[in-house]
Amino acid sequence: MRLTVFWQRMADHFGEAYADSFARDHVMSALGGRTVREALDAGWPAKDVWRVVCDVMDVPAHKR
Repeated sequence: MRLTVFWQRMADHFGEAYADSFARDHVMSALGGRTVREALDAGWPAKDVWRVVCDVMDVPAHKR
C-alpha cells in the first residue's frame, strides 16, 4: 500500500483534521507502543499499520 493511499483511508475514516491528530497522538500496543507516525517512521509497512488501525478502531469492513 502506498502512503498516499494509507493517508487517504485515514482521512476517509477519521476526517482530515482528526486523522493527523490520531496518527500523532494515539499510542497503540499493537504497534509496539508507537503512534501511527512513529510506526511508519520506524519502517513499518503502511499496509500493516492500516490493519492495526482497522483492528484497534473497529473500522468497518467496507473501509478496509
